[in-house]
Amino acid sequence: MNGLIKGKEVHFDDEYLHVKLEDGRIISTPMEWYEPLKEASISELKNYKFICLSTGIEWESIDYHLSIESMLALTFEEVA
Repeated sequence: MNGLIKGKEVHFDDEYLHVKLEDGRIISTPMEWYEPLKEASISELKNYKFICLSTGIEWESIDYHLSIESMLALTFEEVA
């Protein structure tokens, strides 16, 4: 195991951004944390791709990039 947190799938609903990881875990964070995603259309949200060895997500049409590791860090900050 190389220690990289890699994404496999992205899903979203009205409240949350969900990222399924290669190891089967799912990270869910509030959409309100990501203003550009919150304001994007459904077709723009669906138009993502994994970047940086699947450790990040890019929405090219809205020029937005998100590190999966940062999603985990934000989640732990909210819990603490």
